[in-house]
Amino acid sequence: MSNLFDTLRSKLSGTSKKIVLPEGLDERILTAASKLVQEGIITPVLIGNKDEITQKATELGVDVSGAEIIDPHTYEAFDEMVASFVERRKGKATEEKAREMLTDENYFGTMLVYMNKADGLVSGAAHSTADTVRPALQIIKTKPGIKKTSGIFIMVRDDEKYAFADCAINMDPDSQDLAEIALASAETAELFDIDPRVAMLSFSTKGSAKSPDTEKVVEAVQIAKEQKPELKLDGEFQFDAAFVPAVAEKKAPNSELKGDANVFVFPSLEAGNIGYKIAQRMGGFDAVGPVLQGLNAPVNDLSRGCSAEDVYKLSIITAAQSL
Repeated sequence: MSNLFDTLRSKLSGTSKKIVLPEGLDERILTAASKLVQEGIITPVLIGNKDEITQKATELGVDVSGAEIIDPHTYEAFDEMVASFVERRKGKATEEKAREMLTDENYFGTMLVYMNKADGLVSGAAHSTADTVRPALQIIKTKPGIKKTSGIFIMVRDDEKYAFADCAINMDPDSQDLAEIALASAETAELFDIDPRVAMLSFSTKGSAKSPDTEKVVEAVQIAKEQKPELKLDGEFQFDAAFVPAVAEKKAPNSELKGDANVFVFPSLEAGNIGYKIAQRMGGFDAVGPVLQGLNAPVNDLSRGCSAEDVYKLSIITAAQSL
């Protein structure tokens, strides 16, 4: 695991990235911010009252003097932000409504990213996933050609690294969704120095069973290959045919993947969530994520049960996504 973050820290060295941490009074956020300040790789941007945040940090014995602290209620460019928000929402928010919404730390923090005042955002220690993701979808929005964001886990065990998606967001993705997830996952994998070899998973390998569920994956493979023919990607595969060379040789001898896949795209959220948890709990893999992908700028969601170390690591990942 340390090698993974050593790589990301090395990529970030000298880039001066700013990451918004909207939950500025949370103990875990302040502890992580202190560590980020100490390392000097990322500048944390804490949202809230400066006196309250400074006092809380002092009580905790952590130093956030190198962080940027912004209070929505005294922010000098608030009027500019309100105007930008109203324009972005295209008639869905009046100026009055915008002023009210932008006192919310997640909306305010997301607007800082949208206005290029920061490079990414990490929230969720004290907020629900919806509270974190909704502003991102409304303001930052998805990249051109991508309709939906998705969630990927980087599974790490010693020197092994794999990517599992979508394990966090889309319950029943269609063929187009799966193709988008596959292409976004390959891009994310490269960020973690994984040379992507993408397997589209199913309960069937190359037509061994036929159903609407397997045909969905077959169609997704075709869409993804048309969009990025140079990417090593194939399916549909049962997991063993994607991962075990001897099984691949028997079940899919003509595939360009020879049981050496390292990016696995699950056909549903149910399968993905179960799959990563089995690898984590029975296989002894560390699950890094979920990392949200497909947005125009990186926003990532913490678990409300997260630790300060989780905040620190996800901040580094988020900064690296913005490179």
